[in-house]
Amino acid sequence: MADNKAHLFYVEDDESLSYVTRDNLELNGYEVTYAEDGQKALDILRSGQKFDLCILDVMLPEVDGFTLAQEIRKRDEQVPIIFLTAKSMKQDKIQGLTIGADDYITKPFSIEELLLKIDIFLRRTKYANILRGNKPATIGNYTFDYKNLSLAFGEQAETLTQKEADLLKLLHENRNQVVKRSFILETIWGKDDYFLGRSLDVFISRLRKYLVQDERIKIENIHGVGFKFRVDD
Repeated sequence: MADNKAHLFYVEDDESLSYVTRDNLELNGYEVTYAEDGQKALDILRSGQKFDLCILDVMLPEVDGFTLAQEIRKRDEQVPIIFLTAKSMKQDKIQGLTIGADDYITKPFSIEELLLKIDIFLRRTKYANILRGNKPATIGNYTFDYKNLSLAFGEQAETLTQKEADLLKLLHENRNQVVKRSFILETIWGKDDYFLGRSLDVFISRLRKYLVQDERIKIENIHGVGFKFRVDD
């Protein structure tokens, strides 16, 4: 990363923690734009700056991390978002993942853990950009254009989030086979745990709604195992 610095957006109101974290990120070759509260972060986002990855504390003065994540997603469906959450706030983790975050780190955390997650997501984003060169695929009566994050039924087109497109691509590539939950989570989210599993269920529900116009397409829940993406002739 040092030769071509990734640009990180870091929002944290804890002065001591933010100083140490920023110092370590910069020492590891990243360019860091920092904001100490939600309103300043919102102003930076509205200025039009682009980032390769965002690190957001959930509990912030002025504007909370969830609102910031929603603002980021309005502008960029693809940039990875990592939430920093309090240890006991289970609902924060679920809510953050549901609105479009890619992962979370529980405070207190190690710098090594944060650096590992950043590296994983930046590599995955680079790989996804390569995959977007693929040609559109036909799924029943739908046309799935992974490159442009589009799922079309006739003249009606739905713009997918990056996670939705990644999930649909993975299921379609393994159609008519049982795909384990753990495999999906590790492939798309980077690890298999309870909170990410809840997020996966939300994304499966979204895909089912998008595909409802072709009754030959089904995403079956294989209890305790995973899912089977069926496209009947």
